[in-house]
Formats: sequence, C-alpha cells, structure tokens
Amino acid sequence: MSTSTHPVVAAATFDPVDAGLAVLRRAEHARLAHVARLPAREARFAQYPAWVDGQLRGELTERGVARLWSHQAQAAQALHEGRHVVLTTGTASGKSLAYLLPVLTDIAAAQQSCAGRATALYLSPTKALGADQAQHIEALGLSHVRVATYDGDTPSDERRWIRRHAGLVLTNPDMLHAGMLPAHEAWASFWRGLRYVVVDECHVYRGVFGAHVAAVLRRLRRVAAYYGAAPTFALASATIAESGAHAQRLTGLPVQPITDDGSPRAAMTVAFVDPRTAAGPAADEPVSALTRAGDLLADLVGRGVQTVAFARSRLGVEVVADRATHRLESLDLGLASSVAAYRGGYLPEERRDLEARLRDGRLRGLAATSALELGIDISGLDAVVLAGWPGTRSALWQRAGRAGRSGRESLAVLIASDDPLDHFLVGHPQAVLGAGSEGCGMDPQNPYVLLPHLAAAAAEVALTPADEAYFGPQVGPLAQELVRRGLLRARRGGWYWTRQERATDLTGLRGAGSTVEIVESLSGRVLGTVDVPRADAVVHTGAVYVHQQRPYVVTDLDLVGGTALVARGDPGWRTQARSVGAFDIVGVLSSRAAGPVTVAHGHVTVRQQVTSFLRRAPDGSVLGEHPLQLPERQLPTRATWWTITPEALAAVGVAQAAVPGAAHAAEHAAIGLLPLVAQADRWDIGGVSTALHPDTGLPTVLIYDGHAGGAGIAERGFEQRQDWLRNTRAVVADCPCESGCPACVQSPKCGNGNEPLDKAASVLLLDLLLTECSGDSH
Repeated sequence: MSTSTHPVVAAATFDPVDAGLAVLRRAEHARLAHVARLPAREARFAQYPAWVDGQLRGELTERGVARLWSHQAQAAQALHEGRHVVLTTGTASGKSLAYLLPVLTDIAAAQQSCAGRATALYLSPTKALGADQAQHIEALGLSHVRVATYDGDTPSDERRWIRRHAGLVLTNPDMLHAGMLPAHEAWASFWRGLRYVVVDECHVYRGVFGAHVAAVLRRLRRVAAYYGAAPTFALASATIAESGAHAQRLTGLPVQPITDDGSPRAAMTVAFVDPRTAAGPAADEPVSALTRAGDLLADLVGRGVQTVAFARSRLGVEVVADRATHRLESLDLGLASSVAAYRGGYLPEERRDLEARLRDGRLRGLAATSALELGIDISGLDAVVLAGWPGTRSALWQRAGRAGRSGRESLAVLIASDDPLDHFLVGHPQAVLGAGSEGCGMDPQNPYVLLPHLAAAAAEVALTPADEAYFGPQVGPLAQELVRRGLLRARRGGWYWTRQERATDLTGLRGAGSTVEIVESLSGRVLGTVDVPRADAVVHTGAVYVHQQRPYVVTDLDLVGGTALVARGDPGWRTQARSVGAFDIVGVLSSRAAGPVTVAHGHVTVRQQVTSFLRRAPDGSVLGEHPLQLPERQLPTRATWWTITPEALAAVGVAQAAVPGAAHAAEHAAIGLLPLVAQADRWDIGGVSTALHPDTGLPTVLIYDGHAGGAGIAERGFEQRQDWLRNTRAVVADCPCESGCPACVQSPKCGNGNEPLDKAASVLLLDLLLTECSGDSH
C-alpha cells in the first residue's frame, strides 16, 4: 500500500484498527460503549475430489486455489452424490466454489461426451450479485461450459440462444416466476437436462417474500419433473439458526446443513458507539446515527482507513455521503472526491465503476445500503461503520465481513440509532457477540401467498390432487376457491387455467400489492408510490408528504383511482395520522398457561382505521386535530398474545387505571425487540393492546405479523418468548429516561400518538410475565 493512499500515516507503520480506534476515542464521536477483539481463525484444508473437471482444477490452481477449505470439499462431495445441501458459513468463506465444482464439472462432462445437455440454474436475490457471479465464472475461461445471464435486460435474440444452448443460466426468482416457468415449453431441453439448482443468499428469502419464493421453487420442481428431471439443490446462506430447517421450508426437500467453517479469518475489532452521550451545537440537541456515521466516515478516510458506512435507507446513504464529503472539504485534505454513495437505483455501469474504484483504492470511503452486502467481491477494506442496527446478527456479520478480506485485521463499528433495539445492544453487547444468529421466519403454507401460485402452477401444467406432494394439503381447497372465483376450471384430469391473461400476473414476489401513485398536481409528475394500506396514514388529504427533502401537501386522496394529488409547499407544520385498532382471535394454534398468565399463538384478524390527523409545530406541539373519513382495513394474519388477570397486575402494583398505559408501553417495547429473536424489520410487525379484550375477557397484549396470512415472525417470537421478554424488560428498565422515549417505549408509527404510555408500570407487567412464564413448558 503506497503512502499516497494514506496521507496521514506512513504505510510501513500503518495499523488501520489502531488508527480507527484513535478516531473513535475522540470525545466528539460520542461514548465508545464497548470494544471487543474477535480472534483470528486458522484455515483447515482439504484436497480436490478426484472427479473435479481437469480444466476447472487447473484454472483454479493457476489462480492460487491449490487446495479447498474443509467445508468446500464436504459440500461439493455431498452435491456430487446427489444430496441437497445448504452451506452456512461466514462472509468470504468461498461458498460459491463449493457448489460450482460439481455444477461446472457435470456441465463440462456432458458437453465433452456428447451424452446430452446438462444444465444448471443459479438464483440470486439481486441483479448485482448475479452479475458478479457471472463475471467470476466467465473469467475461468472453461471451454466446455456456456454461461448466460437471463433477466429483464436480456435481448430477445440472446434469450433464444440461452434457451437452446446455455449450460449454466443465472437469473433471479422474479424472472423464474414470470418468465421461465410460464414459457416452460420453450425451455424444454433446458429442463430435461437440469442437474442442479443453486439458491444463493437463501437467508434473504424469509417472511412473505420467502413464502413466495418457496412456492416458485415448488413450481420449478414440478415443471422439471414434467420433463423427467429431479435436480439437486445447493443453497448458500449467511450464518442463520436452523439453516437446514429453513432450506427445507424453502425447497420442500430434505436438506443437509453444512456449518463447520474451515476458512481462515483475520482478527476483527468490534466497537459499539452510543450517540446519546454526545450532543450537537445546542446542549439538548441529539445527533443522529446518520450524522455520526458521516463524520466518522470522513475522519477514518482522513486517517487513511478505507471504510464502508452502511445506512438502512437510500436517503440515509445520501445523507451519510454528503455529510462525509462536506467534512472532508472542511478538513482540506484533498480527499472529498474519494467518498461516494452506493445504493439500489443506480445504473449497473455506475455501480460497477464504484466497485472497481473501491477495489483499486481510488475510493477511500463509501456510504452504502445492503446492495453492497450480498456477496459482491470487495477486498482490502479496513473498516465498516453501521449507522444503526441492520436488523439481524447475520446482517451485521455479513456487512462487517466486507472488511478484512485481504487477510488484515479489520474494524467494525455499530452506531446506535434512536431505537429500543439499538440501545439494548449497545448496553448489552454480548447479545451480539455471545449469541448465535437468528432463525428465518417463513410459512410456505400461507394461503394468501399459495393461492395465486397454484393458479400459476395450473397454467403451467394442469393441477391435480397428486400435487399435494409439492404444495401440501391445501391444494384441493384452494383449487376449489380458484374455481369459485372463475380463475380455474375443474375437469376430469384436474384443474385447468382457461383465461386469456397470464396467471403469473396475479402476484409479484416482493409483496408490493396494490399501490397509490403520488402525483404532483401542477406537473402531473409521479413522485412515488405507497402501498394501499399505508396510504391512509401517509398520504391522506391534508398530509404533509416529504419527497427528496422537499415538503408537499396532499390535496386529494382517491383510493378508488389509486392516486394522491400533492402540491409543492411547506405549510410550517408536519402531520401525524391517528388511528384506532382492534383484533379478533380466529383460532389458537398453540398456548401455554402458568398461573394468571397465558401466552398463545394463532390466527387473528386485525382491524385498523385512520380516523384523524394532527398538525404539529416544529417543536412538536399540537396545532389542531382534523377528522378523516377512511375505510377500516382488515388484516387476517398470525399473532402472539399474552393475557394477565387484573388481580395479578394489582398484586404487583399496577392499578386498574395504569393497565392501558402499561400494556401499551410493553407492546411498543416488545415490537422493538422482536427482531432480536426473529429475522424481521420492526415495520413488518404490528401490535394492539387493551385493558379488556372481548375475546379473552382480560388485559391482552398482542404482537402480529404485518402481512396477510402471516410471515412467521410472531411464531418465531412465540418459540423464543423467554429471550424476547427478558430483553424487552431490560431495555425498558435500563433506559435512563424518566417516563419513556423513542429508545424504549415510544413508537414512531403509533396511531395513538404514543398515548397512553406508562413506562414504570410496563416494567412491572413485564416482570410479571417473566415470573409467571418461567415455569411454562416449551
């Protein structure tokens, strides 16, 4: 590394971790709450299996891969023998090579022997990851393997060639769902030769998105079987709990988990930063995690530490990059142009250019979303900064693994945002450092997801009762429902799609659903879209809507036409929707009772209605409340809920008048801490609490999945309820605020304006739940 890339510290003595920690210890960067050093790990090697294609082995050896790591050899051998495998090892552990050895070997062998076409399908959640994978495979220069990318950007003439000749096709679940399976006849020779299906980064497929992908993979297996193929599945994942069970839910097949990582790992220093201990220009002005991340990114770059800073949103990335650039300009080190932003929405060529500049050192700092998280080969970075908890431990280690890939010790910094979970983790670092990864919640039997996929399957090959082997016992009832809706026709041979439109148009995979377009009334320009259920709270008539930091006022919301008209202008206030919520218990799937406390998991219908909105001045004071006439929304979903007797609450000091505030505060805190035990975002979770529920006759606190049919999140919480409640209680009790704040019991999306909340009483309620539930049987 030349001294020109590190203007402050000479290369011969430069230690990026020491330099980074020196920056962090400055008072202006807030309190360094905890620092831990994770030790290095030695490599464990294995030899190439004898069956590996000679040219492939030669190319890899020439590139310095003379031996395999132990987990690579184990996974490759299992796949070669026809066993389905999920490889769950750390970042930069060479998972790709493990599945490429059998995939490329079988394709090359079939081509050389003229024994027929052998094919494989590679699925990635993002185009960027697929493009990166294709580049690496093509660089091997294998003469007998034809590799092609098939996505929405592929020209039609190239598509014809791919269908007839490609051995390895790289695509994504969306294209498989909407393009390849509906046109399976055109792919007949590809399906007949299908040996392997690779599902990369399979931990991404969770919740409702995961249920959609699970249905697509079952449709894939069914179409392949129609052409006489039974492919072997290779899944790769970041570290998650119970990876074998998750892979089995995704594929519907028995899958062997391989988790013993034989790759080497350089030491890593992990630092936790608490921004609450530093203030802005005014003593009472807190500094956001994004501001802290921008300042820290600039100062690390100034010290010669090549750094990536992750933010959770596209706007956040721009804020971090802009803050870092301006700070570097003020430091006058000539480095302002060496910092950039990287996120989804950029053109592919722009992203490839940023990746190349980061690899060769021209870029010293980058602000990025998770678009840079998934498997893209970036080596040589010194440090990673996370502006807020990324949602899961596996995501944290995935992002932290972007640094240190050159074998040198690296630094990872977590800056807490103003969120209960973030502040819990800063105060309890062992919840990150000493705990395993979360499991992935996902329900492949979700009828709201499965229904349109059964229609798509019927359009591909007529649906029959035998298809229960793929889709489960709901095939018959759901097919009859599709007949009732006029989407399928029942005949002697099964259920058939007989309509002119495409069955796959009934659903997308990413859960967008129906949307409302936000249109500027003067120009007719579409500023963006919002899901219909969220439109009531976000773009109701009179709402102040902010787009690219510019305020607009909603002049009309037309839910029937799917448009919200807005006018540019700042009225001098912000708006906050208020709503009422209730729920009906439809069915209990599992429950445990211990004394006066019962915890249950099951089917519920959540009812929400936006009833009014508040106008708030910049200081937060209420200027007025205005009624709204909007429909009640009903969400059939799954939930976990607790009931407690009033007598038990009174016995621990929670008077009847305090029960609503105690339950409401506990509900908010539980929502914030649920992502610690289940892979979820708090915005995918909702809650309702009441001092007396008509279905239970008792005070009840309910946490539900914010997706129709459920996403497996609340179910995971039910299974891990002890850890969930214990952590929830800790974050509320340990928060230094007096009566509740956004870091403990206040919620940014509360429809009741965070009223009532009783922080002290919620701790007593949570203590009661923990005491009584400690004896229940799991």
